[in-house]
Amino acid sequence: MGHKKYNSFLMEKTLLLGDEAVALGAIYAGLSGVYAYPGTPSTEITEFIQNNPLSKERKIHSRWCTNEKTAMEAALGMSYAGKRALVCMKHVGMNVCADAFVNSAVTGVNGGLVVLAADDPSMHSSQNEQDSRFYGKFAMIPVFEPSNQQEAFDMMSIAFDLSERLKEPVLMRVVTRLAHSRAAVEISDIKPENAFNPSTSRGWVLLPGIAKKQYAALIEKQPEMKAVAENSKFNRFEDGGSSLAVIACGIGYNYVKEAAANFMSGLKILKISQYPLPEKAVLSLTKDCKKILVVEDGQPVVEEDVKRVVGDKAEVLGRLTGDLPRQGELNPDNVAKALGAKVETEFEQGKNLAARPPQLCQGCGHRDVYGALKEVITKYENARVFGDIGCYTLGALPPFQALASCVDMGASITMAKGAADAGLFPSIAVIGDSTFTHSGMTGLLDAVNEKANITVIISDNLTTGMTGGQDSAGLNKYEAICIGLGVEPEHVRVVVPMPKNMPEITRIIEEEINYNGVSVIIPRRECMQTLKRHKKK
Repeated sequence: MGHKKYNSFLMEKTLLLGDEAVALGAIYAGLSGVYAYPGTPSTEITEFIQNNPLSKERKIHSRWCTNEKTAMEAALGMSYAGKRALVCMKHVGMNVCADAFVNSAVTGVNGGLVVLAADDPSMHSSQNEQDSRFYGKFAMIPVFEPSNQQEAFDMMSIAFDLSERLKEPVLMRVVTRLAHSRAAVEISDIKPENAFNPSTSRGWVLLPGIAKKQYAALIEKQPEMKAVAENSKFNRFEDGGSSLAVIACGIGYNYVKEAAANFMSGLKILKISQYPLPEKAVLSLTKDCKKILVVEDGQPVVEEDVKRVVGDKAEVLGRLTGDLPRQGELNPDNVAKALGAKVETEFEQGKNLAARPPQLCQGCGHRDVYGALKEVITKYENARVFGDIGCYTLGALPPFQALASCVDMGASITMAKGAADAGLFPSIAVIGDSTFTHSGMTGLLDAVNEKANITVIISDNLTTGMTGGQDSAGLNKYEAICIGLGVEPEHVRVVVPMPKNMPEITRIIEEEINYNGVSVIIPRRECMQTLKRHKKK
């Protein structure tokens, strides 16, 4: 489809997921490259860019990275060359890329750089509810938080422009409910790609002498960042006559508006979708209001800041005071309740529904791995299996109930090593192929260097299965990687996880458990879901 035809088609309103609005907004902002590691609820952004006709026409670079740190660093490199780059990840990915992310605020940028963090309140598919706005505040950079799909599209161009104006990266934060819901979006004109223009600044070399100057420059930019936020079109007043003021952040604004439409009218609302916190606007609320309710979907980032800003001029209500739930997603009902409305039947997700815990797919190779593993470890009094992040984490649930831990990406190997150091035997790690290249390789090197007595099972289903079947970074390289890291070749064993091979698999697991050192077993069989797609093609 040609560029003009496609652009003309999009001038009409288009129905988009929040993630798709972010992606299309980046393309229309003159994007040159997107770097990401898949993770719900951020995955669809990169997939949309990869499959979009304009991306192919413009040759936008897009490939899944090994982890979020490598994604952040590659995007920083593209920015160094003068091009506009987007980094996408879920909220826990911010922990992985934190070193590069925080330091990028000190180096500054050349081409515009936007970091997209998709947070997951209520932990629909995550280990925690952390709020990425803390990272933006920590790095002292601007943060955008769209309240709807149209803003998600519009903000991308403004965020890239602001990044180049300030010479700083910009963070954009969305949440699951926005990322995975659809709305009509009006598309604006498309911008050309930046010209190739490599930086000549010495500020990229963070030796202490240079870094001190760069950090001082970052601090000097703070008043301008605050002024931009104070005057942002995404931060605005809706002046009603109520004595209670509401600060509505991001998607929280939608909940406030819906609650107001159903239960009350005339609310005094300060909508905030761009940070640093517009302190002057917040203070102005205290002229007429002695109570301020902060509605934010996530942790009480703004609530804490508002308390600091208003002091004793007004009482600040929110998650910290119990007026809103301390955890989980907000919704129009609990927001209405916090506003003082009588809500007879408050919405509760999943209420009166039978529990349907997720299960490994029928025919999945992970099932055979756990079946063999359970058969072997029953012979040992203190056997423990340390798990990791992926489809195979479901081995913690019935019928297998095999895993003792699941903490973060790559933790299985290092936890197994630490437990072995403490005397645990047998100490077994189960990790997926994509998770191994993401964060497991360094842990395996630690184990090899100490000749730790652990058995590592890299369950290889030839894809990044949990997030939809993206390419796995180490495809067909796992044996070579393990041997290269120092595992003895005779203790790198490959098996095919199928019921007919169970006697062989159990025998190999037992042999490697009884080897005093690091051994790796690689059960390899394609994911059932990607196999179906390949057969269909």
